[in-house]
Formats: sequence, structure tokens, C-alpha cells
Amino acid sequence: QVQLVESGGGLVQAGGSLRLSCVASGNFFITHDISWHRQAPGKERDLVAGISSRGLTSYHDTVKGRFTISRDSAKNAVFLLMNSLKLEDTAVYYCRLRTESGTYWGQGTQVTVSS
Repeated sequence: QVQLVESGGGLVQAGGSLRLSCVASGNFFITHDISWHRQAPGKERDLVAGISSRGLTSYHDTVKGRFTISRDSAKNAVFLLMNSLKLEDTAVYYCRLRTESGTYWGQGTQVTVSS
């Protein structure tokens, strides 16, 4: 079984910053990629940022230049540094891991940006 635990969400004023963390544990050997997704009320879950097994990163257009994804492979952890937060960044943020055994999701962490 694979588990993902996210942390770091919270309430922040517009223009502020947050750093999300996701730690994976369990039985897996190969990480294909790990990514952050978000879902706002009434909207679909969207990819925010991802990092491949080779360290290649990708970002949704709306967060480019503001968010940075990074990982610590030794700790099976991935991070999302979010700067210059906007009201529209408010959502539940989920970590997703794809391994040789399947795709796994964390429970989500709420990010609320206030004016």
C-alpha cells in the first residue's frame, strides 16, 4: 500500500506565500512522476505542477513564474512553493504519485487566499 500525506496548507493573504509538502510511504520502487493538482469548489481537479522521474518540471500556465515544484527523492517528498498567491489560487491541493504499481492520491490540503 502507498500513502501520501500532504501538509502546509492554510489561510494566507493575497500576495503571500505558502509551501506545501507531500511525503510518500509504502511499497513502491519506481516513481514515474509526482505532481500537484488542485480543485476549487464546483470545478474540476486540474494539474498545477509536475516533476518527472528525470526531474523535468511542468506548470499550468496560471502558476508559471509564481509556483515552484521540487522534490527530495531520498525522502520520497515533493514540495510546492507558492508565491504571489491570488484569490483564484484558493482550492484543495492534492499530491499525486504514479509508480510501477499504480496511481495514488493524497487526502488534500486546503489553501485559502484572502483579500
